[in-house]
Amino acid sequence: QVQLVESGGGLVQAGGSLRLSCAASGVISSINAMGWYRQAPGKQRELVAVIRSGGSPNYPDSVTGRFTISRDNANNTVYLQMNSLKPEDTAVYYCYGSLRRVGVLRDYWGQGTQVTVSS
Repeated sequence: QVQLVESGGGLVQAGGSLRLSCAASGVISSINAMGWYRQAPGKQRELVAVIRSGGSPNYPDSVTGRFTISRDNANNTVYLQMNSLKPEDTAVYYCYGSLRRVGVLRDYWGQGTQVTVSS
């Protein structure tokens, strides 16, 4: 069984920083991509950052220049460094993994971690 376990959310003032971590555990053959999505109250879940194996990170315009995604391949862990946080970044952040296990590629999600940015 594969699990994505997130940590690092919390409350921060506008302009501050937070670092999220997500570790994938279980028997994993390979990782196609890992990333982060977020969902604010009353809004759809949206992509925040994704990094694919052998590729460059991708970010939407709303976080470009402020957020940085990185991966520790040896430990199947992905990080999201969030700087210059704004109140509109407030949301539940979900770790995402496109992982291959026993020959089957599928999507996995973490349980979510709350990020609250006060003005």
